[in-house]
Amino acid sequence: MNFLLETLQFILLTIYYHLEAFIKLLIPLKKKDVSGEIVLITGAGNGIGRLMALEFATLDVSLVLWDINVDGLKETARQVREKGASKVHYYECDCSDRAVVYRVADQVKSEIGDVTILINNAGIVSGRKFMDTPDALIEKTLKVNAMSHFWTYKAFLPAMTAKNHGHLVSVASSAGLTGVNGLADYCASKYAAVGFAESVALELMGEGKDGVKTTIVCPYFINTGMFDGCKTKWPRLLPILDPDYVAKMIVNAILTDQVYVLLPKSLNILIALKGMVPYKQSVILSVYFGAFNFMDAFKGREKKQD
Repeated sequence: MNFLLETLQFILLTIYYHLEAFIKLLIPLKKKDVSGEIVLITGAGNGIGRLMALEFATLDVSLVLWDINVDGLKETARQVREKGASKVHYYECDCSDRAVVYRVADQVKSEIGDVTILINNAGIVSGRKFMDTPDALIEKTLKVNAMSHFWTYKAFLPAMTAKNHGHLVSVASSAGLTGVNGLADYCASKYAAVGFAESVALELMGEGKDGVKTTIVCPYFINTGMFDGCKTKWPRLLPILDPDYVAKMIVNAILTDQVYVLLPKSLNILIALKGMVPYKQSVILSVYFGAFNFMDAFKGREKKQD
């Protein structure tokens, strides 16, 4: 295809996709039927992981719950069954350990079947300045928040691509889109999670595997306890998010095949501004929106884990 034809194709597709996006804003998206799907949620022992499991409880899916916290898993399983789910399975799994991920994944495939909706949600935060963070804790943050996604994809993606059916979900963070003072290791891990998920999505497109959907979720701070003590300077514009709302939005995004979910929606504008203004202006924006002081009163929950 020559330059003129490719350029014309680019212009026409650009117009078409902009119109499509505008129409989707006006017309509610149709939700897909997920009954019979096998849904695996990492970090399901509490927080957003538990709440997503509860959202799936009424959708006739087989739920597979992973966490390092067995007591939390048992409680999640109890609540999910209480809400009406009949197919609930839970496994102790340290997502930071590649060998453990592969072993538990093989157990899931043997006992339940091939996972068709994979939700990488497990996460930890140190909440310390970079030079104050022990090396081992930096490595742990990267392993849980980013590297674990590599291993879960390696374990479950082959079956999805073979059938050209499935859904990959990365619960990342707004800290994976912009740096935050006091969150160097966390931001690095979330940037990695976003970049990895985007790249795999492009690989799937390149291979013609359009039946395997992807969703990347980038929320602002969520009131789960993980970021206890953190403050937001302008709560009307950047509120600390309600966990139930976030869980509902993530599950809705999966059911409607949304590729990106930024919460709150004002993040879309702020992230766009970051790429449009001079660097020094972006620093001023960060100061104005409080990014230099988000972590000043950070406490976090005792285990700092979702």
